[in-house]
Amino acid sequence: MTANTPPASLQNARSLDSYWMPFTANRQFKAAPRLLASAQGMHYTTDDGRKVVDGTAGLWCVNAGHGRRQITEAVERQLSTLDYAPSFQMGHTIAFDFAERLAALAPGAGDAKLDRVFFTGSGSESVDTALKIAIAYQRAIGQGTRTRLIGRERGYHGVGFGGISVGGLVNNRRVFPQLPGSDHLRHTHDLARNAYTKGLPEHGAELADDLERLVALHGAETIAAVIVEPVAGSTGVLLPPKGYLQRLREIATRHGILLIFDEVITGFGRLGMPFAADYFGVVPDIMTTAKGLTNGAVPMGAVFASRKVHDALMTGPEAAIELFHGYTYSGHPIACAAGLATLDIYAEEGLLTRAAELAAKWQEAMHSLRGAPHVIDIRTIGLVVGIELESRAGAIGARAYDIFVDCFEKGLLIRVTGDIIALSPPLIVEPGQIDDMVSLLGEALKRAA
Repeated sequence: MTANTPPASLQNARSLDSYWMPFTANRQFKAAPRLLASAQGMHYTTDDGRKVVDGTAGLWCVNAGHGRRQITEAVERQLSTLDYAPSFQMGHTIAFDFAERLAALAPGAGDAKLDRVFFTGSGSESVDTALKIAIAYQRAIGQGTRTRLIGRERGYHGVGFGGISVGGLVNNRRVFPQLPGSDHLRHTHDLARNAYTKGLPEHGAELADDLERLVALHGAETIAAVIVEPVAGSTGVLLPPKGYLQRLREIATRHGILLIFDEVITGFGRLGMPFAADYFGVVPDIMTTAKGLTNGAVPMGAVFASRKVHDALMTGPEAAIELFHGYTYSGHPIACAAGLATLDIYAEEGLLTRAAELAAKWQEAMHSLRGAPHVIDIRTIGLVVGIELESRAGAIGARAYDIFVDCFEKGLLIRVTGDIIALSPPLIVEPGQIDDMVSLLGEALKRAA
């Protein structure tokens, strides 16, 4: 058997050919697969029985840890009561109940409170929904020329055509056409001035002025909205410089541009507060969520809109559909049941603020890797870290991928993007488990060529 041939037990048990895997080098993976069989608490178990510490909360989503019986029981009850109901010109009570619970958590106050909730099936759907709401809002207030959407370099906003248009990851955009007229702010990553900063970077707030530059270039009357991740996650944990988001909020308000926060990753406790909007004290006009919304148990997303934005569309004949948009699975009763149980767990265990209690420990532990082989920067906020590595000549991403495989084999799941390692464990993580993750990662760094 060659080094790339799956073990006989795997070959005999199943074929891997039919499943076309997302965001995966399919041929490479299927030559040496990494298969998970079960999960509980902070750990996965592989198909060959090994325990693997979940250092990434699945895919940034399992905030309350795996195998939560409370969610399982809620889903089971809902399946046996009402498995599906349409949301077009119909309703079911659990969707309204879930929306009310989410609205109570929403940032803002008065007309700026983000307590109008539109349900989707994923983060990508949430982003495209938010962009459509922004354009519809501008039209509703008599600003129909405002159709341009502004994103940011190195931003990730899912894989819909709207999301890749405002997103700033080249590989997401290289093959596919984008919406006409979209443009981008510069990213905020400044390795030369901000490397190894503890807390928010000191330098770069002025980069928010890029929005002024785009207003001068295109005209404010053409711009509907600007969308940013408060913390850019998928591109390698890029933190906003001090004052950056506040400045962006001020500029957007001055020019009548809606500000959208993509909180698919930062929402539901990742930074030590319910949302990044709370953490930074900046309230957007629209906020996208998913992932931690249901603890990753059932696919779902939610878009939070301000009363100002929502109410602007509630005009015209009462029999008219105000927003001609939605999904078959908007407000799916099973997802709502999972979401309500997830909110109960967050409240009962204080998980929406637990990252704040662990942030100092997390920062100290992760920054202990400074000086480890190949590490050129470490960035932490809440319970998330980006560890940037020096790339091999002519092979960007290869070193981090090798460390990813090594860590998995030794019992730690990490995430890599290019040559940046990201960790974002479930919010139930204990201090000793943080130390274990650092130890496993540190040893893998030493082994890396």
